[in-house]
Amino acid sequence: MTRAMTAIAIALIVGSTVPVRADDIVTSRKLAWRLAAELAHKAVEICEGQGYSVTAAVVDSSGLEQALVKSDNAHPQSVTIAYRKAYTAFAYGGLFGYERNGDLIAARKELAAGPLNTVPAILFVAGGVTIRAGQAAIGGLGVSGAPGGDKDEACAAAALDTIRDRLK
Repeated sequence: MTRAMTAIAIALIVGSTVPVRADDIVTSRKLAWRLAAELAHKAVEICEGQGYSVTAAVVDSSGLEQALVKSDNAHPQSVTIAYRKAYTAFAYGGLFGYERNGDLIAARKELAAGPLNTVPAILFVAGGVTIRAGQAAIGGLGVSGAPGGDKDEACAAAALDTIRDRLK
């Protein structure tokens, strides 16, 4: 019985190997986790320096949360909002060529009023910035908790500026 099972296993392994073609493999670029964590930390630090308790979230090139830093006194809902701002900055800032959610919303008002605004991960409000390596969007940074999305976005943009030279 053991020999028969071994023979079947070998036949399955040998028979199922198919050569991989170059166009079968997809690679994507994203921040290293340490840099993503540094970026989120820097955004919170900048906002705290202005007296705001915030949460900062970084999403990677698949739109998944890669780093999250929440100030001690940030509102619990700021966690979800920061993620949604980061996701929106990556997905739609990247798609339409905007670096800041505020600029995206100002230029494309139909997005905020349209059906995309009902998608759970989307939030068309200021407070997110697109992370780019060269011209390619590789992620997003969202900040939530300051008294106004414009202030959240200023912290996010300032944090991104601190690492911009490392994104080339």
